[in-house]
Amino acid sequence: MENSTTNLSRRSFLKSSALAGGGLMISFTWLSSFKAVAEKLNNPGLPDQWFELSGYIKITPDNIIKIYNPNPEFGQNVMTSLPMIVAEELGADWQQVVVEMGPHDSVKLGPQFTGGSNSVRMYWKPLRDAGAAARNMLMQAAAQTWAVPVEEITTKAGKLYHEKTGKSGTYGDFASKASGIPVPKGVKLKDIKGFDVIRHSKKNVEGLKIVRGKPLFGLDYKVDGMLIAMIEHPPAFGMKLKSFDASQTLKMPGIKDVFRLKMYEDDFEFGGFDTRTFNDLLVVVGTNTWEVMNARKKLITEWEPVGDRKEKVNSFGRKKEVTIPGELESSDVQYQKMRTRAKQPATVLRKDGDPEAAFKNAAQVIERTYNAPFLAHNCMEPMNFFAHVTDEKALFAGPLQAPGWVEPTLSKIFNLSPEKIEIQMTRMGGGFGRRAYGHYLVEAGLISRQAKAPVKLIYSREDDMTYGIYRPMYTATYRAALDANKNLIAFHVKGGGIPEHPVHENRFPAGAVDNYLAESWELPSNITIGAFRAPRSNFNAAAEQSFLDELAEAMGKDPIDFRLELLQRAKERPVGKNNDYDADRYAGVLELVRDKSGWNKPENRKYNRGVAAYFCHNSYAAHVVDMVTKNGEPYVERVFSAIDCGVVVNPDAATNMVQGAVVDGIGNAFYGGLTHKDGRSEQSNFSEYRIIRIHEAPKSIDVHFIENDIDPTGLGEPPFPPVFGAVANALYRNTGKRYYNQPYKNDIINRKNNIDKKAF
Repeated sequence: MENSTTNLSRRSFLKSSALAGGGLMISFTWLSSFKAVAEKLNNPGLPDQWFELSGYIKITPDNIIKIYNPNPEFGQNVMTSLPMIVAEELGADWQQVVVEMGPHDSVKLGPQFTGGSNSVRMYWKPLRDAGAAARNMLMQAAAQTWAVPVEEITTKAGKLYHEKTGKSGTYGDFASKASGIPVPKGVKLKDIKGFDVIRHSKKNVEGLKIVRGKPLFGLDYKVDGMLIAMIEHPPAFGMKLKSFDASQTLKMPGIKDVFRLKMYEDDFEFGGFDTRTFNDLLVVVGTNTWEVMNARKKLITEWEPVGDRKEKVNSFGRKKEVTIPGELESSDVQYQKMRTRAKQPATVLRKDGDPEAAFKNAAQVIERTYNAPFLAHNCMEPMNFFAHVTDEKALFAGPLQAPGWVEPTLSKIFNLSPEKIEIQMTRMGGGFGRRAYGHYLVEAGLISRQAKAPVKLIYSREDDMTYGIYRPMYTATYRAALDANKNLIAFHVKGGGIPEHPVHENRFPAGAVDNYLAESWELPSNITIGAFRAPRSNFNAAAEQSFLDELAEAMGKDPIDFRLELLQRAKERPVGKNNDYDADRYAGVLELVRDKSGWNKPENRKYNRGVAAYFCHNSYAAHVVDMVTKNGEPYVERVFSAIDCGVVVNPDAATNMVQGAVVDGIGNAFYGGLTHKDGRSEQSNFSEYRIIRIHEAPKSIDVHFIENDIDPTGLGEPPFPPVFGAVANALYRNTGKRYYNQPYKNDIINRKNNIDKKAF
C-alpha cells in the first residue's frame, strides 16, 4: 500500500461526479447517501472536505465514512458485503458509512473482477488490511494529538478513546491528521470471533434506489448529445456481410448514419476474454432506441459464408493458434458428431489403479450417458455500453464484470495508453459470465470513433440470444464396476463437448475409488461459448450426481449414506494426491442437509425427494429437493440447502444468493436449451426460449450454512450446479423414470408422446 494524502474539496468532488455522467456510475450517489446519513446524525450541512486514508476509505471532519466498493455489482450484493469487511476492521459505525462504487483503478483498488465466485475470497485479506491500517492511522493521529502512547488508544463504533485521561473523539476529528501518516503494513487484524459487522446481516445499501427505480444501470446512462447504435449481425454462425443497401434506412426519422466496420484485424492476437462472434459490423446510428430499431428493419443485406479461419489467442500468457470451422452447424448434426466422437479414444486426464482390469473382471457394469444443450445467459438487462472515443482519450461506461481484462484490448484497438482510457462501472442487471467478455465495449468504441460522437450501443433481446456467447453443449458417459458383493471397484468418466469438455478430473469421486479413469475430448465450432454460472460444473454436477444416485440404488444403499461412505474412504485412505476437495467439509454439507430436511422422517414420505452435493469454486453445497405432482406436472415444492463457504459476511444476502441459485438451477434443468439449424439460433426470445415462471418457483427454500472460521470462499456459483442433479433424482422418484437429457421438460414430453429424442 502506498502513502497517499488526498484533500478533495466539495467543488472538485461535485465536478468529478458530473464528469462521471451525473453520478450514474456511482452505486450510492453522494448527495442522496449523505442526506440519509446526515438525517441520522442531525447534521444537514455538506462537508467541505474528504480525507483519504486509503484507496478504499475517506472520512469527513463531520465523521461521515465513505467506503468504496472495488468490484462490479451484478446482484450478488458486493456493494454491501465488501464495504462491510472494511468497516469491520476499521471499527466504524455502519450507520455512519456511505458506500460508493469505486472507479476503475487497478492500482488503488486491485483486480476489480466479478466472476468465479471470487469477489469476497479475493478481497477478504486486502480489505481487512485496508480497514485495519486506516484504524491504526487514526489511532496514531489521536495519540500524537493527546501526547499519549498509541497502545493506550482504543476504538469503538467510529470513535477513539484514551481511558486514562478520559479523552475521546470521532474518526472525523482526526481524519485530516491521519491522512498524512504513512500507511502501516502488517497491522494485527481482529479476532474473527469478535466481529460485530461481519456475520451480522446488513440491508442492501442500494435497496431503496432499486425499488424506487433510480438510474443505476448501464441502460440508464445518458449524456448530452448521445446517439444510440444497434448492430445488424449475420443471421447464422459461419456467415459474414457481403453487401448492404441502407437507402431506405437512412430515410427513416432520427437516423444519422449507417456504416460498416471491421472489429479486429486479421492478425489480431486475442486475449483470453476477447471472444466475439461476428467480426464485420453493420451499424445503424440514430437519436433514440425506437427509431434505430425500426430503421434497422429496413436494411437490405446479403450474407456469405466466412469459411474456415485461424486465430491467434494469448490466454493469460498461454499462446496458441485455433482453427474455427466455417460450416453452418445444426443441433442434430452436432449431436451425431458428438455420438461418433464419444466412441473414439480420448485424452486421459487422470488414471488411478488399473480400471481396465477392474471393468473386465466386474460382476456388473453400469453405464449411463448424459447430455445437455447450449444455454443462453439471458441477463435481465440486455447488453449495452456507452462510449465516447476521440484521438486523445476514451470514456466508456456500462455493465461489465472485468474492466481490467478489456483495457489492454481497448488500448491496442484505439492506440491509447491505459491512462487515457476511463472505464466507469454501472450496476449490472445480471452477468452470470456473459459480461466478462468485453467485445461490446470494443464495438461501442469503434462506433463512437466512426460517428465522432458519444454513443450508447444497445442489443435487443433477440440480438443477445442469437449472438452468443453460450454455455457449451456437453455430454458425458459414466461407468461403474461392481464386484459380486456389489462393492464399487472402478469408476470411469469420459466427457466431451462443443467446443470444450466438461470434466474436472480431480473432483469427487476421484480419491474415493481404487480404480479411477477420467478422459476428455472436444469438437471445434464457430458457435461462440463462454463462462456460464459455475462453468462446466453446472453440467458435471447434474450428470455425476444423477449417476451416483442410480449407482446407490443398484447397490441397495441410501443415496446420502452411499456418498458419505465414499467421502469417508477419501478421508481415511485417499487414492492419489491431487484430490481438490476436503472430504470432511464435503460430508459436512451432506450431513447438515440430511438433518435439516428430515431426510428419512415418515412425515416427508409424501414428497418425491432428490439429493445432490457438489464442490466447486472452493465451496461445498448440497440440496434436497422435494417434488410433487401439481396439475399433472412435476413441481418442486420445497428445497433444503446446506452450504459451506467459510465465514459468511452478510447472512441475509448470502441466503438470498443461494435461493436465487436454486430457482435459476430448477429453471435451467427443466427448461433451458438453445438449438441451431443451419447456423441459425432457433430461439430468439423468451417466447421460444423457456425460463422458469413465478408460479413454478418453490414455495420455500430453507438455507443453512456450516459455521466455521475458515476464510470466505465462493458463494455466487457453488449452490447452482447440484440443483440440476437434485432435480433429476427427485424427478426419478416422481415419475419412476430416469432422465438423461436436458432440459428435462423436453425429455418428459417426448416420453409421453413416445418420441425417441435421445441424442445418444
